[in-house]
Amino acid sequence: MLIRTSAKSILLGAVSAMALMSVAHAADVVQPVESSGFNWSGVYIGFGVGAGANVHELGSDVIPISLNGIGGEGVYGEATVGYDYMVSQRFLLGGLLDAHVGNIETTLDIAGFNASIQETYGFDAGLRAGYLFTPNTLGYVLGGYSWQKYKLDTNAGFGFDWSQSGYFVGAGVETAINSNWTIKTEYRYTRFSTANILSDFGVPDGILNTDTSRHTFQVAANYRFGAQNGGAAAFEAPAYNWTGFYIGGAGGAGASVQQINVPPFADLKFNGLGGEGVFGELNVGYDHDFGNWVAGVMVDARYSGMTSKLDLFGTSVNLDTDYGFDVLGRVGMKVNESTLAYVLGGYSWQHFDLKASAPIGDILDWGSSGFSVGGGLETALSNNVTVGLEYRYSQFAKKDFSSDIGAPGDTLTSTPSFHTVRIGAKYKFN
Repeated sequence: MLIRTSAKSILLGAVSAMALMSVAHAADVVQPVESSGFNWSGVYIGFGVGAGANVHELGSDVIPISLNGIGGEGVYGEATVGYDYMVSQRFLLGGLLDAHVGNIETTLDIAGFNASIQETYGFDAGLRAGYLFTPNTLGYVLGGYSWQKYKLDTNAGFGFDWSQSGYFVGAGVETAINSNWTIKTEYRYTRFSTANILSDFGVPDGILNTDTSRHTFQVAANYRFGAQNGGAAAFEAPAYNWTGFYIGGAGGAGASVQQINVPPFADLKFNGLGGEGVFGELNVGYDHDFGNWVAGVMVDARYSGMTSKLDLFGTSVNLDTDYGFDVLGRVGMKVNESTLAYVLGGYSWQHFDLKASAPIGDILDWGSSGFSVGGGLETALSNNVTVGLEYRYSQFAKKDFSSDIGAPGDTLTSTPSFHTVRIGAKYKFN
């Protein structure tokens, strides 16, 4: 079971990075777009794959209890149609409609009973506003309406589904790889309205409230009709050499999922206990430019606000993921004159802190080693400065709490994983 879980975890983390690299590699066999020859105005269609996690917050208006949250993770596929219009030589406005299917889910196995809550399909409709970093690379923000279908499945002969609607906000980077095609990396945070998922069973509103949020990252390819006709860009991309040492900083957001195993309690397996939050990060590194390819190493340190929280009759219990660091390697390919598509991987370490409100205070803290994999897009703004959007999947070693509760080994264990996205800037020394 552990081997299967680890394989699934690696797949979740690698799916976006692998897709990004395969799309970027296709740029080798197409004719590069000229510096000012890409027209961003017009209709486009696209497809993408992504990974992410959600957090369900359960609460009640009757009993003073809430849990934020119940977490799930998985992958999805998405199709897009949209329209953009350049309102000036660097600013863009547009609209989009997405449809997606996936398997982001929470699972519970106990005494032969299996249950899962899965996001099956949904759609988003929104607007975006963008700024051209270079004639061929766009940075943008977006937001709009989101609708999602959920399904509860069990092996006990019952199940049901429901839907929730809400809003999404996000950011992305999109870059041209030839006269019609672009690739993009994009993060979205989605928040759904409060739902009574038991209403079909006659349970009154307020008895059990469900509030769901979702953090997702996708890599996608877009085909833009008429983009080969040329644009109105009157500025040039900076000449950038990727070789050199750099320092940087980033801000990000994400979700964590803790897989809980309690073998003595009817062999309970729960994936998982969820948390979410934002973080800040500093990094130093070195890249070497090999022509079409770039390789490098990086060390970063972060402070995170990702947390899981239980409120019970006036007492709060928090599981915080507060600080950590990574030692990573990366390899990337230049998809145009100033933009790099890359994958990364390496060692990660994270500190965890379990604590309660006064008078209980600190309960337990520990550190855990693991790995991270991911990928992103990075583009040059000047001869020394780059900006980028990056996704990472991180999994950490299993923590055995048995000795802390005076029980035999493997009585209570937790295996954490993270889905995080960061927007960052780097300054390279010549």
